[in-house]
Parts: sequence; C-alpha cells; structure tokens
Amino acid sequence: MPRRHPWSLAALLLMLLLPSGPAAAASRTVTDAAGRSVTVPATVSRIVCLGPGCLRLIAYLGATDKVVGIERFEIAQKTGRPYRLAHPELLALPVIGPGGPKSINQEPDLEAVLAVKPQVLFTSAMDGAVAQAMQDKLGIPVVVLSYGAFARYDPNVFDSLKLAGAILGLEARARAVADFLASAEADVRARAARAAAAPGFRKPTVYVGGTGLRGAHGLTSTDHPYAPLQWLGADNLASRVTDDGHAFLDREQLLALDPDILFVDAAGLSLVADEFSRQPEFVGALRAVREGRVHLLYPFTNYLTNLDTIVVDAYAAGKILYPEAFADIDPAAKADAVYAFLAGRPVYGQMAADFGPLGAVPGFVPHRPAAKGQ
Repeated sequence: MPRRHPWSLAALLLMLLLPSGPAAAASRTVTDAAGRSVTVPATVSRIVCLGPGCLRLIAYLGATDKVVGIERFEIAQKTGRPYRLAHPELLALPVIGPGGPKSINQEPDLEAVLAVKPQVLFTSAMDGAVAQAMQDKLGIPVVVLSYGAFARYDPNVFDSLKLAGAILGLEARARAVADFLASAEADVRARAARAAAAPGFRKPTVYVGGTGLRGAHGLTSTDHPYAPLQWLGADNLASRVTDDGHAFLDREQLLALDPDILFVDAAGLSLVADEFSRQPEFVGALRAVREGRVHLLYPFTNYLTNLDTIVVDAYAAGKILYPEAFADIDPAAKADAVYAFLAGRPVYGQMAADFGPLGAVPGFVPHRPAAKGQ
C-alpha cells in the first residue's frame, strides 16, 4: 500500500474549497487615480475611453483594438492629436457621448455606452464621486486615469499608464513607453548641457506665443513652464511674468521682453498670422521678427497633454537654440520616429500638412535672413 504524505488530505480539501480555473481569476481589484477601489475583469477585451487624453493613453499602450466606442469630439476635431491621426479606423466606431472640453467631469450617453457592451470604462479628468455614480448606474467598472497637472509634463501620468497597462495585460508596453519618454528627456537635457558648457556660450532668450487655454490665442498668450523649453534649460522669458502657469501679456510687456528667438505654438497659429497681417508695426518691433528668428512648434496641449509632441518639439527647438549639439537631428525624421513608437504610426506628414514644417519660419513672417548660427 503506497505511503500517504501527512499533508495530502489537507491539500486535497484546500483544493476542493478554493476556486480554480477561470473562476479563480475572474476579477481583481485595482486602485484608480481618484483613489477608488475598482473591481475589474481579469481579462479585458472591450473598453470605452471618456474624457481628455484618455484615448491617447490607450493608443500609447497599443490597445486601440480593444476600443468599442468613441467620443464625437474625437471624430469632429482631428488636428493636433497624433494618436487620432494614427488611428483613423477608430472613427468608424459607435459614438458614446459628445466629449470635448464641455463634457469634462460629465457623464456620457449612458444608453450608448451600454449598447457597445464594454467590460471596463476608462475616464480622465473626472472626480471620483462622478465616476462612482456612473459606475453604479451602468454596472460596469469605471477606472479614473490622470495626467497630473494641466498642460504639464507630469510624471504622475505614468502611474495611470501603468494602471491601464495592468488592467489590459500590457504591463511591458507601459514600461516601454515610460522608458522611451525618460530616455528622450535625458538625451535632450544632456545635449543642452553640453551646449551650455561650450566656451563662450551665451544662452539666448526665448518666448513662446500662441499657447492655448480654453481656446486659441495670439502672441501674447504664453506659458511657464513650457515643457520642451524646460527640458532644454532655455531662458523662457515667460518666467518673468508668471511663476507657474499660463499668462496673458499686454503688447508692451512683450515688446519690453523682446526675445532673441520667438516660438509660435501652432495652437494659435491662425491668430498669430492675423496679428502679423493686421499689426505689422507691433510684430515688426520685435527683434526676433526683424532678424527672422521666428519658429513653429506643434501644440502639445490639445485635449490634455500630447506627450509625444513634447518630445518632438524639444528636439526641434533644441536644433534651433543649440544647433551644434543637435546637428545630427532631422526634426521631421525624429518626429516620425517618436510618433511611430508612441502613437502607432509616423504621422509627421499629416501634422506638417495641418500646421507647417516643424521648426520652420512660418510663411507669414516677413522674409529676412536669420542671424548667423540660427
């Protein structure tokens, strides 16, 4: 008679009592960006994204094939968001709510959400109480994600990327995205530091106009910090008028600042072009305009923060500010590489068609030869 192990009966009883197979891993509990405990399925293949930037994070994870409904805003407003350009197939999905700035912290069309049968609903820029109320009504897990501070490169976004990756079984991809962005920031900062350490280096003063805030604005709209310039350690003259955030200058303030180099954020491109047309005396009084040192950057604040465009802008601005340190960088090729890795497709051509070539002097600027070295 075979000898029995003393623990075999206890082990058998335990195996009979504990759930096994699919039932054992049917669900798990996570903590979302609002601090809520949310129980989600162990395997998720059908999701919906609500709110600014939510769909972008899913695109960064390479999980757009799991999306079963889309906000109307994503269909109607196409410019400035590389993830949207990279995934035109999403536009054929059923509409589950209006989306857009006016829908922030608001419920979508609940019937439309139920109709597409998602297993998890991801949302951003939503209070925990609103998310919980929506979850109670739908009977579907609602997971709040966050980008951290508005219009910033905030590392808190990586917590949400990691959370979404864990829910979707894409932890490795979430780490790869975070590593890619960290590596890009380190490279930009290192190049700028090398430039600053060169004998006789003089840091130029810079200003970025046309930044967006609840709409488009002209040259006197600016930000500090402005992430690409922050990575570059640039002397952003907006720091003279705001400690932390957005600022509207009057024309006299901008003229007094008189930057060496003027960047135009394409969020306000049409309004800046109008200023050049209607107010030639004002813009012509700026040294950067007189010397042809006006350059285009792409808008990275568009339905929250386009992290990929921060990288793209940083390399383009670096080539302008520190040409020797960024001599090996082709802004168009770099942009395509960044967009391909993060958003899923090389969409620089579409961005350039919408806004113009990255880093170029916009066509509305009176032609004057740039100063030597710029």
